[in-house]
Amino acid sequence: MRKSALAVILLGAVSLFPNLALCLPPMELEERLSSATQVLKETVTAPDAGIPVDLLKRSRGIIVFPSLIKAGLGIGGHYGRGVVLRKDPSTGKWGPPAFIRLIGGSFGWQIGVQSTDLILLIMNDISLKSLFKDKITIGADASIAAGPVGRDASAGTDVDFSAGILSYSRAKGLFAGVSIKGSVIESDWESNEAYYGSDVSVIDIFFRGKGTVSPAASELIRFLNKNAS
Repeated sequence: MRKSALAVILLGAVSLFPNLALCLPPMELEERLSSATQVLKETVTAPDAGIPVDLLKRSRGIIVFPSLIKAGLGIGGHYGRGVVLRKDPSTGKWGPPAFIRLIGGSFGWQIGVQSTDLILLIMNDISLKSLFKDKITIGADASIAAGPVGRDASAGTDVDFSAGILSYSRAKGLFAGVSIKGSVIESDWESNEAYYGSDVSVIDIFFRGKGTVSPAASELIRFLNKNAS
């Protein structure tokens, strides 16, 4: 019963936001990449309230979901499309983005629709490799913890560095750690094919650096190479 209700909520959220349709034109993908870059830029410039830069530099990969949709009417759910990038351990440089999506639910009283930015720092290779399954469940296939905020927050002794993924959300300009245990992340096959073509796989993108990237993707990669390498 709860799963049926969650499905109705998420379908309703998708109908309210046309950009969440399954077949996306390349222009939407450029906008998604540009939005991801903007979200990351704001994490670096946020005065004493953003993601610690040293954690960005230590990360092995990063996932950005601009405008994750959270909807609820008693039972809540969230849905979003984002991008993931991997840092080449041999060069320290960031590779081309792949497109992914997230879906999940939460229980307890909540009402309304809210748009939230979600950033996931992938801190080890085990969690990074988990992304290449058909789908992964956060908390089961990859451990996660709410990440610290503030320029010097990562120096604190209470940071859970054993977690494979550190998560952050931002709503109305404020950053905070967030838990998304139980959410599912999967490859956004339609978007990857629309962007790179059918002859380029996610493995090609991540481990072989294949695929021609657009200006928006180039800007995102440049930003990460400058601030997270």
